[in-house]
Formats: sequence, C-alpha cells, structure tokens
Amino acid sequence: MNRTRSSELFRKAQELIPGGVNSPVRAFRAVGGTPPFIKSARGSKIYDADGNEYIDYVGSWGPMILGHCHPAITEAAVKALENGASFGAPTELEVEMAELVIKCVPSVEMVRMVNSGTEATMSAIRVARGYTGRDKIVKCEGCYHGHEDSFLVKAGSGLTTFGVPTSPGVPKDVSKNTLTVPYNSLEAVEAIIAANKGEIACIILEPVPGNMGCIEPGAGYLEGLRKITEREGIILIFDEVMSGFRLALGGAQERFGVTPDMTTMGKIIGGGLPVGAYGGKKELMQKVSPVGPVYQAGTLSGNPLAMSAGIVTLKELMKPGVYEALEKKSVRLETGLKKVAAKYPVPASFTRVGSMSTVFFAPGPVFDYESALKSDTARFGKFFMGMLERGVNLAPSQFEAGFMSLAHSDEDIDRTIAAADEVWATL
Repeated sequence: MNRTRSSELFRKAQELIPGGVNSPVRAFRAVGGTPPFIKSARGSKIYDADGNEYIDYVGSWGPMILGHCHPAITEAAVKALENGASFGAPTELEVEMAELVIKCVPSVEMVRMVNSGTEATMSAIRVARGYTGRDKIVKCEGCYHGHEDSFLVKAGSGLTTFGVPTSPGVPKDVSKNTLTVPYNSLEAVEAIIAANKGEIACIILEPVPGNMGCIEPGAGYLEGLRKITEREGIILIFDEVMSGFRLALGGAQERFGVTPDMTTMGKIIGGGLPVGAYGGKKELMQKVSPVGPVYQAGTLSGNPLAMSAGIVTLKELMKPGVYEALEKKSVRLETGLKKVAAKYPVPASFTRVGSMSTVFFAPGPVFDYESALKSDTARFGKFFMGMLERGVNLAPSQFEAGFMSLAHSDEDIDRTIAAADEVWATL
C-alpha cells in the first residue's frame, strides 16, 4: 500500500510539531511504521492523503458512533456555523443539550459543559474536594482520565504505550494526593481507605476501562464500590468520556445498574466536535461557580457547533433498536475473530463490552492493568501493521479499545475477519 504523501507529511510535521503529532499515540511509535495522514472520512471508512481506504475501528477514539460525516450532524453543524461559531454567552442549544443529558444519564441532575474530557475530569475532582473538604483521590491503575497533573500517576492510554508510569513536570506535592489501586479489586480499595481514613474525597474510574484496552468489570465490582463509597462518605465518579452513550443510552451506569455520584462525559456528546461535560447530584453541582465556591470556567464551553452536533447525535441514539444493532454488529466481529484466533497457536484473548473491544495478545484473560501489561506488544504491532496494509484501521496501541459504529456493514466486518485470518497466519 503506497503512503508516499503521508510519509512526506510526517517528515515535515516532525520538524514543526513534537513527534509530528498533536496527541502521542498517533505517532505509531508503539507499532512502527508511518501513520497515514487522513484527508476525509465517510460512514465506516477513512481515506488518507494517498487515496487509500480503510475500514475504521478507531472512530476518532469513540465519538463516531453513527459513522463518519453523518448527514444530519453535518447539516446541524453547518447551520449552527452560519449563525456564529461562538458567542461566549448562553444559548438555547446549551439548555436543550442539558435536558437530553439529564434525561439519559441516571446520575445526572445538573450538568456543566466544558471543552474536553480532561477538563471534565479535573473539574469533577475539584468539586469532590470542595464538597468533602478532603484532598486525596483514588484512581485505578491503568485508567486514563486526561492529562491533568493529578491523573498522571499509573495512567493508561499513551503513558502505558510508551512505558511512562508518571510524567515529568507533575509536582510531587500534587501526585502525593493521588492514591492508586488495581482495577477490579475491592480488597485494595478497602485497604487504601483504611490507611487514609477520612482523607479521601473521591474514587474516580472508568467503569469499563478503554485506555489499557477494553476490560470488563468483574461481578459485583461496581456494586461493591458504590456500597463502600456510600459508607465512607466518598464521592464516586464514573469517567464515562468513552463509555457514555456508547454502552447504553445511559452509559455503563445504565448497562450495569450502578449509579455514581458524578459522571464525566465527552466524545459522543459532541458528535465529533471538541466537547466535555461533568454532572451529578444537585447538591454537588450547586457547589460550582457562580452559585457555589468551586471555580471553573471556559470561553468556548457549550459552543453552538458542538452543542448542535451533540444534540443530533443523542437524538439519533434515542431511536428504537440502535443499541441492539450495535450489539449485533459487535457480536459478529467478536465471534469471527475468536474463530480466527482458535486456528493458530498464538496466545490471544478477546474482550468486548457492548461496542467496545480489544484483541489482547496475552496468555490469559485480562482483568486489570498488570494482566494487560503481560500482552506481547511486538506481536500486536505486527498484527496492527498487517491489518493496516489490508485496509483495516485499528487503534495503534495494544492498550486502547476499538469501537464499532452503526455505519459498519456486515461486509465490512466480514472483510475485517478475513484480513485478521491472513495476518494471524503470519504471527
């Protein structure tokens, strides 16, 4: 597959942008080779600067649940732009978006719009600290909550890809207040609470992690966290930037029947435009300025382009049969890949929750950060490049989830399985 133009662009980009990319995982350092520079996208496909077509399971890292360039979203965004890109003032669109989010997400009684998932999570823990008067937070090893200082301790996503457990530039006085526990271990949570009695403001986690690969919560794990946090007066925050509106209309909390105190959101609620949000119980959200003392602001928060695209996306997802269709497509891919993997003596496991999934080249089931790290990343890199050469775009890291969209056809999925069969035979 010819990618001459992409190679030229990457060489130039590396002279102008750190690593040639504006988000680390895009540089392909975990898988080798040169990243294709994308020129356009439509439906389930993306097209690079050389004209190559790829079936896309990245979906801009999750938000393209309806597929790329959905006509209703495009129409809404264009119409909004004609009226003005940003006002720095309240709009009716913000009110409509807030109503939709509150209607759909069980934990949200009030919501504040921001511009990214990182803004959402950093704001949520600030509210939790302001409400409880406590400084320490607990996060799960391998869960990624954005690049705010407090979260860059045993984080997932790019930090795992590049083997960086923490980031230079994060003050020790900040990181000392971030406590970490293994995902899926209630015993570890109980132990860390006992060692820090009355000092923990919140526990934040991805209810279904996607940034150390897709991992399923064990039976009773989320329910146990809910009971522990209620007992200890600790705010439970679900980071549903990735899982929100993807695993169900109400996110992972609806799918698993566990309601946190606060929820952070992003990706899908912007329909592909930059967006984030955090929300929760009224008594918590009324601590936020201007009604409360916890300060947070943003010039572009709730901008009309993102709100218009997000409103259309959520309304599309509220139509009957949407999540059943996503599940059916995702099962088809899972079944096919498992049959392929069973043919070859290559250690691998497939994890799927709804329309999120990961192929782990690991010797056994993956249930937390440590088991994810047992994956053969070199073998994954070969698998990734083999799939890319056959026109299938996967996340360029073993430690990222893949995403199904409503635009993926049975033919797309069958082509993906056939490509995987060819590649697996070479591993």
